[in-house]
Amino acid sequence: MTIVDSALVAADHDTDTMNPNIDTSRRPLVLIWELTRACDLACEHCRADARPNRHPDELTTAEGKRLLRQAREFGEGQLVVLSGGDPLKRDDVVDLVDYGTERGLRMTITPSGTDSLTPDRIDALARAGIRRMALSVDGAIAAAHDAFRGETGSFAQTLRAARDARAAGVPIQINTTVCAETVDELPGIRDLVEDLGAVLWSVFFLVPVGRGRVLEPISPERSERVMEWLADASAEAPFGVKTTEAPHYRRVVLQRRADEGIRRRGGITAGDGFAFVSHTGEVYPSGFLPASAGNVRETSVVDAYRDSELFRSLRDPDALRGKCGVCPCRRVCGGSRSRAYATAGDPLASDPLCPYVPDGYDGPLPRRADEGGLRVPE
Repeated sequence: MTIVDSALVAADHDTDTMNPNIDTSRRPLVLIWELTRACDLACEHCRADARPNRHPDELTTAEGKRLLRQAREFGEGQLVVLSGGDPLKRDDVVDLVDYGTERGLRMTITPSGTDSLTPDRIDALARAGIRRMALSVDGAIAAAHDAFRGETGSFAQTLRAARDARAAGVPIQINTTVCAETVDELPGIRDLVEDLGAVLWSVFFLVPVGRGRVLEPISPERSERVMEWLADASAEAPFGVKTTEAPHYRRVVLQRRADEGIRRRGGITAGDGFAFVSHTGEVYPSGFLPASAGNVRETSVVDAYRDSELFRSLRDPDALRGKCGVCPCRRVCGGSRSRAYATAGDPLASDPLCPYVPDGYDGPLPRRADEGGLRVPE
């Protein structure tokens, strides 16, 4: 799998590697467009706080096509992820996939596991040129997944959709949310990911936004153990493994490969290789970092990404504050800017999920991290 192929990830933030030929000050590796916040599920962790009905101020089909034309200005092969809510709640989704594909964009999608994801719709998306489909699995068995997703039958529908997508020739990715409620499900989900023939497992570590604010995150120390387990799983799995909103996974992997040293550059984070357009056109560094750099109805997404003060600051690792600002891994990791914003109100603050404290640092620790204060040798 090439670097660009491994970046064909829906709802993705942090890949373990970067294509050195892509200048992330000029273009994102991943551009997500939240088509709608409408969804028939009531997931406990939903960033979008989704509702059954569509918002009246969503970008129209014409506005969406203009956005896709702007995205093409980033360059040939720009990855665009159609997200939600449930993007299938819009009846123009196949037309949008076809339009983007014709313009040289790499179109992917993250539909919800509901009965709207029929074999016919999957076939239509495949014919329109969809490059990958990401499906969410948050429990190894139906009872656990359905309870988390708030819909009986969602697990069965998701597994059926995964098999239908493979039959249609569409590669699948599995997304999993990690919080106190789901962390013990990870070994079983790992086996399920293999059984489904997925090409990538994206493990998302909860950011307290939307309905996710009521869920309990795992502790920094537990996250470190999960990262080590994921590193072992990655070494043995026939599929790729990546983390989302947990870039310190890269630091854990590098410490296990001490002889390789710390590379200058790691994966992508909010605003640096990653951008998000909301259902109403706001340009955010991430869907989990809802600070706007403009609206595509008035400002090109290209200009917002390249030139806004917000995005430029997020691309400067030396602008980080607290322990992230002095961490020797800041150019490899950089911490979750979304979690920093959600917990401290400052996207440049330290990521409270990471327990690593650089040698010699005696400043304040972020909330939650200071509950454990695990110090990891360099």
